[in-house]
Amino acid sequence: MENNVKISILLDIYGKLLTEKQYKLLEDYYNNDLSLSEIAENEEITRQAVRDNLKKGEKNLFEYEEKLGFMKKTIMQEEQIADILSEITKIENTSSDKEVAKVLQDVKEKLNCLV
Repeated sequence: MENNVKISILLDIYGKLLTEKQYKLLEDYYNNDLSLSEIAENEEITRQAVRDNLKKGEKNLFEYEEKLGFMKKTIMQEEQIADILSEITKIENTSSDKEVAKVLQDVKEKLNCLV
């Protein structure tokens, strides 16, 4: 997974644990696609201060993930759900029992809501 995408996901998960300033700067840089210069101008600080705050915020996000592992768990759950959906589809394609097909379809719909 690309680092920018990873940081954006981590920001969604752990962003509220950062300082308000770090959260805002990371949000502007990774989610709003602003440059360091644009952020510096908006916040009336130097480019270097923006960069330093971004690096500290990124470091904190990765430390939170290392300790808590929510992103890793979420990705693993999504992969498991995809595998289960694949297996259900195989069973549906080989089963001729309409009641079983209906139950499997209901299960698939519920699993799809989790992804």
